[in-house]
Amino acid sequence: MKISSLQLNNLPDKPGVYFFKKEKNILYVGKATSLRDRVKSYFGDDLDFRRGLKIVKMVQGATAIDWKQTDSVLEALILEANLIKKFLPEANTLGKDNKSYNHVIITDEDYPRVILVREHDLKYQESLGFNIKYQFGPFPHALQLKEALKIVRKIFPFRGEKDGLNLKEVGLRKIKSVRKSNLNVELGLSPDFSVVSRNDYKKTIRNIKMFFEGKKNFLLKKLEAEMKQFIKGQEFERAGQIKNQLFALSHIQDIALLKEQNISNSGRIEAYDVAHTSETNKVGVMVVINGGVLETSEYRKFNIRQKGGGDVGALREILGRRFEHTEWPLPKLIVVDGGKAQKNIAEKVLTEFGFKIAVVAATKDERHRVRGFLGNPDIILKNERDILLANSESHRFAIRFHKQKRKKDLLG
Repeated sequence: MKISSLQLNNLPDKPGVYFFKKEKNILYVGKATSLRDRVKSYFGDDLDFRRGLKIVKMVQGATAIDWKQTDSVLEALILEANLIKKFLPEANTLGKDNKSYNHVIITDEDYPRVILVREHDLKYQESLGFNIKYQFGPFPHALQLKEALKIVRKIFPFRGEKDGLNLKEVGLRKIKSVRKSNLNVELGLSPDFSVVSRNDYKKTIRNIKMFFEGKKNFLLKKLEAEMKQFIKGQEFERAGQIKNQLFALSHIQDIALLKEQNISNSGRIEAYDVAHTSETNKVGVMVVINGGVLETSEYRKFNIRQKGGGDVGALREILGRRFEHTEWPLPKLIVVDGGKAQKNIAEKVLTEFGFKIAVVAATKDERHRVRGFLGNPDIILKNERDILLANSESHRFAIRFHKQKRKKDLLG
């Protein structure tokens, strides 16, 4: 590796986007709350545990690191998505295998909505129920993207997915949707179209478009010019509104994004679950979450071979087959669905393979809702959010795989 310690030490302790490069080719694009801390983390001894073989090879093959500092984590999030889409770096599986990631969509309507749509759903645009005017993404960090939209919406109130135009229109919908729509107007998150004109709302949509295109500086100049025009025309109330937007854009408060970045730095977590109907069509799955991100390309399905043995026997088979794959990166934490029996069998398999990996079991109530955890309390406290996400995703994935297998058997 030809990356010097001087390059690492020159990185700022600020948010932004970083690039691993080989000569002039961009190998990988990532975002960071602290560019210095994030990039230095790639040079620790446990990188292969945390990020996997592809990233290890990428770091070893890189000859330079470059970066672009941003004013906020929110802007780093947007810039990362734009650059992945532009360069399609080889090591960014997020930019190529993005079926589980989200896009920000601005609909093609008289009063456009700004909504999140999953990559998979975009493949079937005819069933979306709306036409697409503008599309941004993919964004790999779903929870951060939702927080980002909340920040943008406070600056530029927009019509959301279920927001109506007026009481007559939304009155045809369910009462809950009506209340939510009205509440968004009252909170200043959605425009009151009895006051806001169609042309003014079009300006708002153009502003949102520019922001997601990464043109914040141009947007600031545009808004400043508009504010001066309103002052010149003695429309001081409207000038004041733009002044507030200028201030908000220049002082973006993305504390929620900083928090999300911090709690999602737990490394690779693997979660396992089993699904069957009275011991028939029994299947198991492994899902992976890495740094708070669901790594769908690393999910695995297992058709259970042994007869009988219940969920515990199936879990033993799954883990045994999984750890035969020495080419797969090792997790720092394993999450199993069940109780003490599942936790014990997982630890027994790990011992047989000579691994010391923490195991957490998610115990459920009669409605299959998590009621508690079994495992090291410190590990659970530190990783609770990711443990819940991994367990929920493994259950969803297992049920889906089981239904597919059952349907296939029914069809012969």
